[in-house]
Order: sequence, then structure tokens, then C-alpha cells
Amino acid sequence: MVAVARPSTEIRAMRRDDLDAVVALEHASYEFPWSAGIFRDCLQAGHNCWVILHEGEIAGYGILSVAAGEAHVLNVCIGNAHRGLGYGRRMMRRLIDLARWYGAERIFLEVRPSNPVAKALYDSLGFTEIGRRPSYYPARGGREDAIVMSLEMRADGAS
Repeated sequence: MVAVARPSTEIRAMRRDDLDAVVALEHASYEFPWSAGIFRDCLQAGHNCWVILHEGEIAGYGILSVAAGEAHVLNVCIGNAHRGLGYGRRMMRRLIDLARWYGAERIFLEVRPSNPVAKALYDSLGFTEIGRRPSYYPARGGREDAIVMSLEMRADGAS
């Protein structure tokens, strides 16, 4: 039997020298992207900023804020070339594990109704819709609501 080489992937903390690649990925993925300054501010503020690497190249990233027993997923993005490979699920699991490690009792996130793939991922991870933020996101021709979702963390380590 011939062994098939699997592509190497790793998740590690985001570094300042990752910012150009992260910003390029953000701009390629979203019509209304975060600026480089927002990413720099997240690193400076000490938010949990992570990248997922495929064969040494940044394939995606995730940013988590934790305070006062709550966590908030601020941004998760997987580049177009790497979608559908489970990287989004891996990144979300990392962020959930970090929230648990920091003692968060719940995790919040917002997702666009126009992003059913992300919404399905969050549903599959146990997040539930708890409300809406009207006109939260910029959108072509106006604004788009955000679906607010929450994951309650259980004391037994399950989410």
C-alpha cells in the first residue's frame, strides 16, 4: 500500500508579520472588509488572534475576545481556496477551547443571514440564535441585520 501524503496544517497564534497576508485574505473574502488597523488593534489589545496554515501559507484566521466570563467571536475567515475542507470547523473549535480555558460561561457571535454556510457551521457546533441586531452589517445598497448566536459552556467541558 502506498502512503498518500496529507497536506500539513497547523493552527498557531497570529503574529504581526502575518498581518499583510491576513488583511489580503480579508479583502479577498469580504465586500466590506476589516482594515489593517483593526487587526493591529486586536493584536495590541491582547485578543486571541489565530491563523490556520495550509502547507505553510495562511488559509484562514479567527479572533476571539474574552472578558467578564463571556467570549465573543469577532472574526473568522477561511480563504476561498480552502473552504469546504473543515478549516472553519477547526478554527471554531480552537476558539471554543480557548474560551473554555479562559473560563467563559458563554460565547457570542454575529453572522449575516446571507451567509448560510457559516450559520450552518455554528448551528452544528451547538450555537443557538438568541436575537437579531438590525442594520448591523454594511451591505450593498444599505445595511444587513446580524443573527446573534450564543453557545453556553457546560461545567463538564462539553459545549
